Amino acid sequence: MYDYIKGALAFKNADTAVIENNGIGYKFLINSRTYSLLGEIGDEVKIYSKLIHKEDTMYLAGFKQKEDRAIFDILTSVSGIGTKVGMVLLDEFSGSELINAVLDGDYKLISRAKGVGPKLAQKIILELKGKLTNNDVVSNIMEDRVSGLSDSKTKLSKETIKEVQTILQSLGYSQNEYMSAIEHCAVTLVEDSSEELLKETLKILSMG
Repeated sequence: MYDYIKGALAFKNADTAVIENNGIGYKFLINSRTYSLLGEIGDEVKIYSKLIHKEDTMYLAGFKQKEDRAIFDILTSVSGIGTKVGMVLLDEFSGSELINAVLDGDYKLISRAKGVGPKLAQKIILELKGKLTNNDVVSNIMEDRVSGLSDSKTKLSKETIKEVQTILQSLGYSQNEYMSAIEHCAVTLVEDSSEELLKETLKILSMG
């Protein structure tokens, strides 16, 4: 219905924001993370919207980051996760933190979110892994994961990591499998060598 609304911030509290545009006030359901990013009353803001349509009501959910809205859509595709739990998860974790937790199978981390117990956290991981693997938003975050790895934690270049990724993909390994293995091996290597990284990564993957 609406991709985003841009206008003056007329009102905000912990779960609601109103954006005025051309004399119309658009009311959004938000979480505290979005609240903290909106700025002050009167500021011009841009908020990405998601129309929630239920049997007895219709309303807009709002997100400061476009990526958060995309991840919210993926989350709420899981049975048992409605708007409230989706908002809570994106309040507790940034989009990249949540995606990495799912790809790493870290249900204990996900269950930190209010109202998300271990069983639901495991269900989230089980149902989302396949959906996340081929999602454009996740691909961008995984790209950031590679960039962060090559920039700060290791002596490996981005080109070396990508070369090894391509080989591992051709061998049939999934993105979450090989990224965890690459990250584990990368911190121990003392030179920028795709051959060494591939060899050490395959050792870990063969044990899994």
